[in-house]
Order: sequence, then C-alpha cells, then structure tokens
Amino acid sequence: MGITPYMIDLGTLGGTFSSANFINERGQIVGLSTTANDLEFHPFLWQNGVMTDLGTFGGFFSQALGINEHGQIVGGSDTANGEDRAFLWQNGVMTNLGTLGGSFSQANSINNCGQIVGGSNTANEETHACLWQNGVMTDLGTLGGTFSFATSINERGQITGSSDSANGERHAFLLQNGVMTDLSTLGGSESFAASINEHGQIVGLSNAANGEFHAFLWQNGVMTDLGTLGGTFSFALGINNRGQIVGSSETANGEEHAFLWQKGVMTDLGTLGGTSSFASEINNRKQIVGDSGTANGEVHAFLWK
Repeated sequence: MGITPYMIDLGTLGGTFSSANFINERGQIVGLSTTANDLEFHPFLWQNGVMTDLGTFGGFFSQALGINEHGQIVGGSDTANGEDRAFLWQNGVMTNLGTLGGSFSQANSINNCGQIVGGSNTANEETHACLWQNGVMTDLGTLGGTFSFATSINERGQITGSSDSANGERHAFLLQNGVMTDLSTLGGSESFAASINEHGQIVGLSNAANGEFHAFLWQNGVMTDLGTLGGTFSFALGINNRGQIVGSSETANGEEHAFLWQKGVMTDLGTLGGTSSFASEINNRKQIVGDSGTANGEVHAFLWK
C-alpha cells in the first residue's frame, strides 16, 4: 500500500505569513516570512524542521527565491536606503550582487555551477534580464522592447523568462547559445515563463484568444494549454525532470488552489484549512512547496509530500 500524500505546515519566523518559493533535491526549502511584529519580511531557509532567518541588507523586505544543491541561496533584499538588491547567501554571508547600473536588481534562480539569473535596472532605469557568473553581471538583452526578466536557469545554462517585444507585447522566452527565442502565446498577446527543467521544458502562463490566462507547458516548439481546476485562471510555476508540473488555479467555486499536473491530469492539492493555496516548485522526489491559507486566516508555507 502506498503512502497517502499530505501537506505540512512549515510555520513562520514569528509572524502570521510565510511562503515557500523553492525546494532542492536535498529537501532544503527557501522563501520569505514575516517576523514577530508582522512588519518585516525576511528570507528563510527551512531544513530538518527548522526555519532560519537569513537576514536582510538593512531594509524591511527580503525574500529567498532559489537554492541549488550546494545550499547557495539567491533572492532580493531592501537596503537601508530603500534600494532593492539581488543577493547570494552562502556560508552564513549575504553578498550584494550589484546592478547593471540602475537602482534595482533581483536574483531568481541559481544552478549547481553557480550561474545566477534575474533582472536588473540599467543606467537608464530599463529592466533587463541578467546573468551573474564568476563575479560578472551580463545584460541578456530583450526581444526588442525595453523590458526583460529571467526567472530560471537549468544545468545546461538554458535560461527562461519574459520580455517585451518591439510591438509592446510581453512574451515568454528561451535563451540558449546567446540567442533569445520568443515562445509566443496561447493565442493572446501575453505569456510569462516561470521555470525550465533539464530537458528544456518550460512552464508559465499565457492568455488565450478569449482573454483567459491559463498555465502552459512549452516543449519542442509547441505551447500546450494545461487547463484549470474548473475556473478561468491557472498559472504553472514549477516543473521537475519527470515533467510533473505545479502551480495555482481557480476552482469552479472561485477559490484559488495549488495543483499538480501529470500525465494530462490536473489534481487539486487542497489547503492547510483555509480557502486558498499556491504551489511554487516541485523537485524530482515529488516534494512540492508553496503557501496556503490556514483555518485561523493566516497564510503559511507548506511542504506537500
């Protein structure tokens, strides 16, 4: 007999809110949580049942967005003077990764080679996707517009994210071998890529011709609509190397629930007792993380396994 999956409440850093953004193969989880006064948001590392506060650059808001198998963590933090900076956290030290010349940067994903992707403002305050590698930040350009943002990088160095095109539409992209490719849409004018696995499969959301936004899977040049849990909206955020996909979808009664999509079927993962939940990532062990409303009205990070 198999083990029935269940959702574990990961708690908080003392406040009433926490959210898990990523889980690696070792089961280490990163995200953000409010502290005891519920006025500050701090990044956390959760492992072996303990949630550790990673600190900030002196501001009131910081979040961890990615972690690799070496325990290196990336994210973004406010500084004491109110600017936003990408960070790399390792061995207890948070390092400011700088910018492309502007006042903002954020790191979203790190692979096991230490390559980091995210976005940064340039000297003229445009936001561009960027790659940090060996201490150097590189502007990855755009699809012809003034905005781009990278969300995920795999071990092959393939990068995905979203960019404005020359006509002003915002589309998901795949960047490989120095070339940024437009992944198009589900029939509408917008698409956003969230994650890429080692096979080059990409997930995100796009609007269809009828204006609804649905989760998608892009592979081999084709974007497939993954449907919903009965409502009009869904968003895919994570995909593992087995092609299992997680995200969030509106249900038939208008609630928003985390889902697992596999073999063409979208399954509702439920909640921690509240009316909403949101899944952000899945590892190859089928461990899923995100956040959920609780019975007492708080929102807590969860581990579903």
